[in-house]
Formats: sequence, structure tokens, C-alpha cells
Amino acid sequence: MKFVMSRQDLSDIVSTVQNIVAPKTPMPILSNVLIEADEDSVTVTATDLTVGVRCKKKANVQNKGGTTLPARRLAQLLKELTAAHVEITSSNKDISTILSESASFKLNGMSKVDFPSLPDLSGAVKVTIPQETLAEMFFRTSFAVSREDSRYALTGVFFSITNGVALFAGTDGKRLARAQLPIDIDSSVQYECVIPAKAVDEFAKLLTKGEKPATLYLMPDKIAIDANESLILSKLLSGDFPDIDRVIPKQSTFIIQVQREELMTLLRQVALFISESNHSARFTFEEGELRLTANTADIGEGRVSMPIRYEGKRFDIAFNPSYFLDILRHCREERVTIGLQDAFNPAVISDVAFDKQMTTAPSPLYVLMPMRLSDE
Repeated sequence: MKFVMSRQDLSDIVSTVQNIVAPKTPMPILSNVLIEADEDSVTVTATDLTVGVRCKKKANVQNKGGTTLPARRLAQLLKELTAAHVEITSSNKDISTILSESASFKLNGMSKVDFPSLPDLSGAVKVTIPQETLAEMFFRTSFAVSREDSRYALTGVFFSITNGVALFAGTDGKRLARAQLPIDIDSSVQYECVIPAKAVDEFAKLLTKGEKPATLYLMPDKIAIDANESLILSKLLSGDFPDIDRVIPKQSTFIIQVQREELMTLLRQVALFISESNHSARFTFEEGELRLTANTADIGEGRVSMPIRYEGKRFDIAFNPSYFLDILRHCREERVTIGLQDAFNPAVISDVAFDKQMTTAPSPLYVLMPMRLSDE
């Protein structure tokens, strides 16, 4: 194998794929990236046997072939080089010579024969979605997935297609994020899966505002996204995802609209007065005012307030301010709508307006479980 290509192009694709290379693995070959030169392009592949990434760029290929090289060492070397182009030649013993102007390096690799091949995508159902739209769906939902390995089925984003509508959801049992969009697909196609959080993170990095839409490949045990001359493929999580429709309140006793940035500022302030053992802040709704209070014996007390349009009896409910902040960070509009029933049922939050009867379910939609109210 021998090729010459832009150092920046090679650095970019090696850096992209090496994100999924495990720092420690019982299979040494998985610490390497597969580099293949064919016709007028170079393809770089990495996998941890759950997620696989493959990127391609144009190159001046003089001899076809392939080898594997240590991912992190190669990525770091390419970042440190300053020349515009780099030449790589691989011997039959998988020793690669890397030339860059006056610099010369020899890097020991391993045979590509031992590198796991990515699964075949033939037979998969294909769906095209604009890249920016797909990235937005992941942004709106992936933050809410569980970080606890014991809740295996909740450690990924739920994705389904029903009657031409794609649904994305993430939950850790204390909060839920859901987003939906209509897609151009035969209404007979029904599909659902749970995508690992690691794969979702890689999907989000891949997707840009590119003119060409992303192509999703849907299989019973795998999912893949092809965009910008790159392919990311992932195995799916097993286990049953909760019925999210049962979690979403069907109506609200009252609806409140608030300024998102102002509420975020107040939440950051009161969050300074919660402890590891007490994660709650009291939300008090009174006529024309929302008051937030956090009180911890060994820290102190924080009280803040903001004007709101609320007419009715005093209403108290407690939430984890960090979770509430997470939701607001993943809203886009200046104002958010909050639907509440009582101190024991979850709140519905969205930056898309909705009414008490949830006549039209907003998308995206967030559900946040309340916490136990403590005595003031």
C-alpha cells in the first residue's frame, strides 16, 4: 500500500474514528485503525465490536492495499506534523513508513486480516432525514438517558417509526425527553430499537448542516447512519424500554409560561444551596410570582423569585434544579410552557405552547418527576 494525501484530511478522519477506540481492550487489534487505499480514496475504519465508524477521503493512491496502525499514536502524530501532505507506505510485514517533508517515521502495525469487518448493510430498510433535523432530534433527547449501567435498556435513546412518524426518547426514570417528526417512508414500515448512548454521541458528531440528507439503515439488531462520506454502525441495546405514553400526563391543572433564560439564572443560583443528600428546590407559585427556595442545614438558604402570569391559589412543588436546568438547556425558544397538576404528579415542559387538555402534544416534550416537599 502506498498513497499521498492531505495531512489535514487524514488527520480529520483518523481523529473521527479513533473516538470509539477503547483505551484498553483484550483484543490488541481493536486498539488500531484499519487503513485501506483503493482507486482514488483512502478509507479509515475503527470498531469496538459494538460501534463501528468508517470514513473516506480522496487521495493519490499509487499502490492499493491495507494495514492497521495504532489509533491514538497515529492521530497524535498527524496532529503534530506541519506539512500540507503526508505519504504512507506499508510493507508486507505491516510496518508503515510515514513521510512528511523532511520527517520520516516507521510505525509498527498489524495485519488487516485480523481486523473485524463491519456488518453487511444489504437488506436494511433505508430512511433519509435531513442532517440538521436528525442532529436536533438527538440533541433534544439524548441528555436524559440513564448513566447507570444497572438500567441497561435506559442507557440509550429509544427510536421508533410508526405510521410515518419517527419518535426519539430518552429517560432515566426521573425525567423524560421525547421528540417526533414526520418522515418520508411507507406507512407500513414499523420499527423500534434502543440506540446506545455512545453511538448517539458519534451520530451527533457526524451530522452537520450538509445539503445531502443522512441515510439511516434499519436492521433488527443494528442501526447505521451514512453522511458526509462517513458511516457509523452500532449494535442495539436489548431489553424492554418503558411505555413512555403512560408517563406523559394527559392534562394539566394549570399552564404557566416563563422566560427561559431568567428561570435558568434563578435555578443556577438556588442550586448552590443544595447538598448531595438533598437535591430538591421548592417551586412556589403565587399570584404574579414564582419563588424558588433551597434550604440545606450545613450550607444555608437561597431564595429567588421572578414575575409570572399566574392567577390562583398558592401552589408548591419540588424539583431537582439540575434536572430542570438540563431540560431548559435543551430548549431553543425564549419562552417555555410548564404544565402542572399537583405536587405529586410530573410536570410537562416544552418550548412549544400547549393547552391544559394537551389537545396537540408538543414536540419536543419533557416530563420531570417532582420530589418530596420538605418542611420550610
